[in-house]
Amino acid sequence: MDARIETLGDTALLLHVGDGMDRQASARVHALTRAVREADPDGLDDIVPAYASVLLRHHLTTTKATDALHQQIRELIAGLPDQADTATGHLHRIEVCYSGDYGSDLAELASACGMSADEVVKRHCAPEYQVAMTGFAPGFPYLIGLDPALATPRRDTPRTRVPAGSVGIAGPQTGIYPSELPGGWQLIGRTPLRLLDADHADQPCLLEPGDRVRFESIDASQFKHRDPSC
Repeated sequence: MDARIETLGDTALLLHVGDGMDRQASARVHALTRAVREADPDGLDDIVPAYASVLLRHHLTTTKATDALHQQIRELIAGLPDQADTATGHLHRIEVCYSGDYGSDLAELASACGMSADEVVKRHCAPEYQVAMTGFAPGFPYLIGLDPALATPRRDTPRTRVPAGSVGIAGPQTGIYPSELPGGWQLIGRTPLRLLDADHADQPCLLEPGDRVRFESIDASQFKHRDPSC
């Protein structure tokens, strides 16, 4: 695997494995993340995968120790294939209601894309997405694999409150709000599934980087039947 190692200050390394938001770069990120976790280098504190890079935080204080970490990471990179498997993560099937107030921006987005709302829903449910990374807020998944025809800019004016479970589009990606948050994504639906549960200390976030997602359309009555708050 080709990668560039960048030193960030005294306590971090940034491993670049590609550019932009393409699926193969994301697969390389997650393959490298798994390899580093399995190797468990001395002094490593945290591993943070992003679209095309992996951040490694460490607490090493001597040149000898940091040089040893650099060498171990170079060897891990050299041992990985350039073409990584894009279907290794856990597959989640997530039900979404796209109708009514659940998809408050759906009609406007459909008009901007030159298609009907039904066509937007069909295209949004068609791909298998990959969780490229999580961020912005705990449990917020950035999903790649969106049909390019649905790529739409964020709203000019963000909302101060977006309901938990809202499914949105921003540029070439789609995502799900795990809790009530402010945000400017175009809202096309909502899932009754709970993505964030602080009571589960071992895994409070349902979706992890590298996981896969398929959306399935449900109607409003099905949503209310599945929503634990109803």
